[in-house]
Amino acid sequence: MFSGIIEKIGKIEDIIIDKTNKTFVISSEISSELKIDQSLAHNGVCLTVIKQIENKHWVTAIDETLQKSNIGYLKIGDYVNLERCMRLSDRLDGHIVQGHVDQTGVCTEVLDQNGSWIYSFNYDDKKENITVEKGSICVNGVSLTVVNSSLNTFSVAIIPYTHENTIFKYLQKNDIVNLEFDIFGKYVSKLFLKNN
Repeated sequence: MFSGIIEKIGKIEDIIIDKTNKTFVISSEISSELKIDQSLAHNGVCLTVIKQIENKHWVTAIDETLQKSNIGYLKIGDYVNLERCMRLSDRLDGHIVQGHVDQTGVCTEVLDQNGSWIYSFNYDDKKENITVEKGSICVNGVSLTVVNSSLNTFSVAIIPYTHENTIFKYLQKNDIVNLEFDIFGKYVSKLFLKNN
């Protein structure tokens, strides 16, 4: 379980391909504190640490993960958002995030608001996921509030701190992002569709 509050940015140092799997070697300020078998969200995808040496850690993504998230598009030199799982005693500063990406979306617009930024995204509405204005959404592992919402699009407002301390500062139009929709919204949507 995660909160969507990013701890640090990691850098992809190497990618090892083994059949349909990819193992990523990532350097970060928190890598030295990690332990083997620990869960860690990478752009919102929960992956298990399989190796750790000094300021680097290794995680493996299987084909299912590579196909359903933007993890498969990562290249050496790319950056990822990192968040360790919550402790039961932690405050929930973001929202409840499972680390299970529902689908990917595409950044359709980045607007500089002279002190903040508006990012807009498009996603496939056939997967029955929804957003609501002032509701929660997780984009690349970042817990955010939806400011505009329609059938298959939504926008979020990014404050300077989030822009500087996550990979939003690198995000551009047409980039693919991981989306995890609000857990409560998913249950409500499922119940509504089941009863109609």
